[in-house]
Amino acid sequence: MNIQNSPQTALPLILAGPILRHVGTDAFTLWWVTSEKCSPELTLQQANTVIAFAEEHAQHQQTQVGSHAFIHLLHIQQQNLFDSTLSANYQLSLKTKTKTSSLHECCPTMFYGKETTIPFGIPDILQNVYHGSCRKPHHQQGDALAQLDNVLAQALTEVNDNSADTLLTDTHADIDIRANTTTRLPPPPDCLFLTGDQIYADDVAGPTLHVIQQVIAALGLFSESFLEAAISDASELAEHPDGYYQRENILPDVKQNKELAKSFFQAKRKPIFTSVNAQNHLMSFAENIAMYLLTWSPTLWQLCSISPPAHLDPAYHQRYADEVPLITNFVATLPKVQRALAHIPTYMIFDDHDVTDDWNLTRGWEADAYNHPLSKRMIGNALLGYFLCQGSGNQPKQLTPLFAAVEKHISDIGIHQHDELLDVIFAWSTWHYSLKTQPPVRVLDTRTQRWRSESNMDKPSGLMDWESLVEFQQSIVDEDDVIVISAAPIYGVKFIEMIQRVFTWLGQALTVDAENWMAHRGTANVMLNIFRHVKTPPRFIILSGDVHYSFVYDVKMRFQRNSPQVLQFTCSGLKNAFPTALISKLDTLNRWFYGSKSPLNVFTKRRQMKISTRQPLGFAPAGLINHNGIGILHIPELPIRSLEDVECSVLTYQGHVILFKPRSKTG
Repeated sequence: MNIQNSPQTALPLILAGPILRHVGTDAFTLWWVTSEKCSPELTLQQANTVIAFAEEHAQHQQTQVGSHAFIHLLHIQQQNLFDSTLSANYQLSLKTKTKTSSLHECCPTMFYGKETTIPFGIPDILQNVYHGSCRKPHHQQGDALAQLDNVLAQALTEVNDNSADTLLTDTHADIDIRANTTTRLPPPPDCLFLTGDQIYADDVAGPTLHVIQQVIAALGLFSESFLEAAISDASELAEHPDGYYQRENILPDVKQNKELAKSFFQAKRKPIFTSVNAQNHLMSFAENIAMYLLTWSPTLWQLCSISPPAHLDPAYHQRYADEVPLITNFVATLPKVQRALAHIPTYMIFDDHDVTDDWNLTRGWEADAYNHPLSKRMIGNALLGYFLCQGSGNQPKQLTPLFAAVEKHISDIGIHQHDELLDVIFAWSTWHYSLKTQPPVRVLDTRTQRWRSESNMDKPSGLMDWESLVEFQQSIVDEDDVIVISAAPIYGVKFIEMIQRVFTWLGQALTVDAENWMAHRGTANVMLNIFRHVKTPPRFIILSGDVHYSFVYDVKMRFQRNSPQVLQFTCSGLKNAFPTALISKLDTLNRWFYGSKSPLNVFTKRRQMKISTRQPLGFAPAGLINHNGIGILHIPELPIRSLEDVECSVLTYQGHVILFKPRSKTG
């Protein structure tokens, strides 16, 4: 990253992607970003036979977001498109005004070995499901998402004689990995779920923000005007003296905005979770788009300088210098991430940091944030960026009205009636979605359909309101098994939830991120009643993240003859972790205060449930592990007989596999 960008530097055609998105027996979806307007030529094959699809069944959305930036989503919806029992492959070529270029010509490093096409599986029957969340580029540990590349390389090349050579190394490998974990890589995923915080819009390293500004200039990403801010146009952010580490100062210095600056921009010391360095919060739509390009691809990093900007306040020189090696390590493994995501059907859902810390946490927070034109614009820009770079690929047909709104308001010269477009985005209520796989999947929206507290504006809102919970319940009636994707764990670590509850009593819910399913009485009761209902599935698998540590619970109902089985697998983060010393103490205190025989369990909302912790092998008596990793859910056979047969493990960023073993199977 020493190449200074200049007008003479030719931009590559493909800036990010392709990322394989929703795939089924009747669907194929691909996302990518180019520097020129172009049309795709796609070839699908299965068993060496070209798959024919009708032109009317192929939908190509091309959204221009800058002079040299075009976001593409290609979606094919056609019955019996694929045979789910066979692997398939795709070839992509892009036709511009001057020539047609194949993916192999544009990105030869996207292919494994002698591949000339990109192979992929049809995730109809799910037996190996990978999931993860919380990927912060400047976290000290390595990026576990890059390990997917090693898994695929091993599976696709069938070379495992020297697997140690394929494992990632990291200069910050200071964590304790126990001797009985294994470096034998697991089988490749049927699909990947990214369950929240795919970007950190509210916590950006100085070097990353500097590269973002260079990307905006190089691609001519569309600017915008701001109201009630110290700057009138987003283009001023690049050279503003408060543009790095001091963005809270860009708010006007009036009494009305001091509390907003305190809750929205400034770092908040969080004794339970993290210290959030929010001074470099993304503000403009262009900044959010650039962040996604830099998160998914190494391409634009190579055209920019990571040296500090000339106008950086000297007070922040050391902080900037400390962040440089962290970002350098992140960029070094991005080619692995880019290649892996081109091969794996990938699904996404937002959590708070995709937009902003504490997003919609309390009714009071919403009143402050949405009633100020600048903060409302920032939230809307992040949500619009999420739609174009994440949400659009989950279930494209479901999002047709949003594509229409984008086409109406974004043209080749910029965004028209910006606030009206964001109002459409804010009003959208169908970010959740389902997959007709075996087992079926339900992905929950726990951010925009909140059950707000009526008694106190500072009490945490429920993660889902009554109407959305009823809709969820109706969607799973009469299913035998179901996989539920919830950004936050439904069953959390009780001692940590108790501390959050104490802070909530003191009116400090924002201080400790008191956003768990049990924090709101209505949401908690309805969700727990869903598990107890006679018509809901006998087996639930819950995949979650958010909390920056990993654990597995087996849950059964007490005093109920036909109790459903619930398996919750929480894996977090891909590139983020809890303070090591603190989580060890909290884990110990949780076992002391809320063990299976503790009388304190009588006073919890979960008193009618028996919760057993699966211990990570080699870490006894701990129930939590605190290593950057990606979760692997292995279902050995379908239909599922017992959830105790389902295996949960974490593939760490160093290439070690840690298995959680059911209590009934421990010696």
